[in-house]
Amino acid sequence: MLVLCIDTSGPACAAGVYDDHADRMISEISEIIGKGHAERLMEMIAAVLNEAKLGFRDIDRIAVTVGPGSFTGIRVGVAAARGLALAIDRPAVGVSTLAVLAEAHERKNPEAAVLALIDAKRGEIYAEGFAPSGKSLSKASVMPYEDARHLAANLAAECCGSGAAILEGAETAAMDAIPLALVGRIGARSGLDRLPKPLYIRGADAKPQHGFAVSRV
Repeated sequence: MLVLCIDTSGPACAAGVYDDHADRMISEISEIIGKGHAERLMEMIAAVLNEAKLGFRDIDRIAVTVGPGSFTGIRVGVAAARGLALAIDRPAVGVSTLAVLAEAHERKNPEAAVLALIDAKRGEIYAEGFAPSGKSLSKASVMPYEDARHLAANLAAECCGSGAAILEGAETAAMDAIPLALVGRIGARSGLDRLPKPLYIRGADAKPQHGFAVSRV
């Protein structure tokens, strides 16, 4: 199975082609751009397909990260995946960034439960627990630092991700790495019951203003 992988959940904009049979990336591009995912993503997808000497019709499935992460970036990636899936008549699946972090940790520590943690800023952390099998042990949610510590203790889980450094006392944490190979691997084994949709968890910072009206010309 050939999986077109897309990640726009953070400052990086990334696309690649994962070969499920060989368990490897055939081609991939990743750039730290901060903003502007919408302007770069389709160019990247075309570039990785060209490098792999593939056309859109050669792709069997599309896997896209759905968050938690950047609101704008997630919207761009999900919209692109869904649009391409419709255009080439291929299934698209969503992959949680927390699940990617957990799988990366579990490949090195296969016997331990893991609590994937992403720094959500403002004194909060995105968290989800996973069994060694990859099964979710807790619903993905956002919580204060102390609640995350309690959850880790209750699950007897090892912590990973940028949130783990925060719980250990770091004032800032490095950007979470989202390997496209793991996005492809998880996407290849995911069910096809529904199209990907953003996993925001927390509401957007920008909200409509209320209490006054602007006169229309």
